[in-house]
Amino acid sequence: MIPKKIHYCWFGGKEKSRLTKKCIKSWENFCPEYSIIEWNENNFDINQHPYLVWCYENKKWAFLSDFARLIIVNENGGIYLDTDVELIRKPDELLNYSAFFCFENSKYVNTGLGFGAEKKQAVLTEMMHAYNDLKVNEDGTYPLIVCPKLNTEALLSFGLKLNGMRQNIAGAEILPVEYLNPYDDQTGVLNKTDKTISIHWYSKAWLDKKTILRSKVSKPLHRFFGVDCFRGLRK
Repeated sequence: MIPKKIHYCWFGGKEKSRLTKKCIKSWENFCPEYSIIEWNENNFDINQHPYLVWCYENKKWAFLSDFARLIIVNENGGIYLDTDVELIRKPDELLNYSAFFCFENSKYVNTGLGFGAEKKQAVLTEMMHAYNDLKVNEDGTYPLIVCPKLNTEALLSFGLKLNGMRQNIAGAEILPVEYLNPYDDQTGVLNKTDKTISIHWYSKAWLDKKTILRSKVSKPLHRFFGVDCFRGLRK
């Protein structure tokens, strides 16, 4: 059984945003009996892996968190939530699985949406191997591969079907989008259902301001003309 712990990462010491504070407050409101644990450079050993060290030294906080979250849950058990994830009801129904993850869309599973696991769960261990296998570039940098790609590749080795449907692999429950990712970031539409447990608001704190602004401006266009509306113009 997954223990009643909520983990989150906050490296770099930056002041928490209004959205972050709102999301953490939602965890406190819906899960008063859970331990809520912040992990940062003071209680997490950055030096345990060269990739973590490189991410920390280069202030790649999101990529650092992508790997750190796996290590933290693997060692402690519990639920991990990104700081732009708002709970809208208790996640207790998911605690009976040895692990749970959620589709971001029909092609990818994303641990940033929130996930949970018992200590040393097999699927989680395989996800960690994907980071251990990253090779440093000749210039001393590391390839920055977004977590959905690495997370999904690990799950495929256990037989994950890329159909967006609920399924169980190696004891891990894979949830459809509506459970943890009802917000369509491309269009800005919230497709919440009675099964929705949390909402990932895609703060994009790891991107530059220009990219974030372009995303905001494009949302109404994607809503009215479709998410591929710019493809024809580029051609």
